[in-house]
Amino acid sequence: MALAGSGRIAQSPLSPAGALAHIKSILADKSDSRLAQIGAGKVFVIRIASALLALISQILFARWMGQFQFGIYVYVWTWVLLIGQSLDLGLATAALRFVPQYRDTKALALLRGFLAGSRVFAVGVAIACAAVCAGLVTLLRPWLDDYTIIPLYIACMTLPAYALANVQDGIARSYDWVGLGIVPTYIARQLLLTLVMAAAYFGGFPVDALTALILAGASIWLAALGQLVVLNRRLGTRVTPGPKAYEFRTWLAVAMPILMVESFYLVLTHTDVLVLQQFRSPSEVAIYFAATKTLALVAFVYFAVAATVTHRFSAYHVAGDREGLATILRQSVRWTFWPSLAATVVVLAFGKPLLWLFGAQFGDGYHLMFILALGLLARASIGPVERLLNMLGEQRICATVYCGAFVINLGLCMALIPRYGATGAAIATAIALCTETALLSFVTRRRLGLHVFIWSSAAH
Repeated sequence: MALAGSGRIAQSPLSPAGALAHIKSILADKSDSRLAQIGAGKVFVIRIASALLALISQILFARWMGQFQFGIYVYVWTWVLLIGQSLDLGLATAALRFVPQYRDTKALALLRGFLAGSRVFAVGVAIACAAVCAGLVTLLRPWLDDYTIIPLYIACMTLPAYALANVQDGIARSYDWVGLGIVPTYIARQLLLTLVMAAAYFGGFPVDALTALILAGASIWLAALGQLVVLNRRLGTRVTPGPKAYEFRTWLAVAMPILMVESFYLVLTHTDVLVLQQFRSPSEVAIYFAATKTLALVAFVYFAVAATVTHRFSAYHVAGDREGLATILRQSVRWTFWPSLAATVVVLAFGKPLLWLFGAQFGDGYHLMFILALGLLARASIGPVERLLNMLGEQRICATVYCGAFVINLGLCMALIPRYGATGAAIATAIALCTETALLSFVTRRRLGLHVFIWSSAAH
């Protein structure tokens, strides 16, 4: 053993005492980097639990409903995800910018106004959108398959709850309450749906797409309302009562470009399923959906990191700390890419038996996972860079990039799916994600002078 200069014996890091000291030093570290890592770890664990729960539930639903009815459910639910995620008009992500800003500058009236007004506004927009969507279903009824009409009407009724949950997620994460932000959506909602579906199945009720969508709608509403109660209680301990001020014009000026970014990303990631539905049977849609959901573990890494660092990008920018901003950005890229690579290897190694759990025919989608993985790894190689652009006022150029990627995806889907089916959909999506990655990296380097690609970020 070596002697320290003070005369005390230096403890080996391999000894029990040294290991204990190392653990204590980690626990005592309250830096933004350490807090972000802890937060990302929490989110990742929650999303892993959610992924396992979702995988189990999707397997059960596919077996209980049968391939055809499961395909209908997937098609309609894709529309719910596509429309529902945009109904907050970008306010959920804008919360990660405005809440830290108002809190740090002591603008309490504006803080109170945003916390209340953003949720009321989003729910109001969602109600109006639900009415429009129901009208469109009625108008387009002659051209829609009969078995999708009632499920689509049911789906419209879930939209206001979706908007409320989205905004509450953003508000909760702006306070580092990541559990409150995502557990209701990714754990409570899915668990509740699985339990009530099981009750219906074993109770002898018809378990088809219509039943699943009715129960899914009820699950969304219950989870969102429960989250509302808990969030209001926590905010009551952080924000003192008082007058409210509203800057809807300012909020929407920031949120609308963010909405465009998120909307283009959503259509980018759901176009494949929607176009595939137009050219192929619900059975093939179900197989493709199973492949994408099985590979979802890779995307959860990105989600976990983005959920915990986005508001920190805003905080460093407001404080004028460019060095701190560059540091947290480099770390977020590494935290995203390497775990994503490891997750990809694991999922692809066990992909075949995982798909088989959905049913014997679902194994036909195994090759799709390799194609889709290329796009997901490309996206992981630059970390949550679109969140950085949104927080630093580059929402419009970011939206332009996503619009271009969406156009490429849609064009390739229309060209490849009629001939190659699900394989064409996977190729189109992978190419679009690779294009999006290259463009975002270029824009960030040119507009902000920051290097975000995993290899270049490691060298700076």
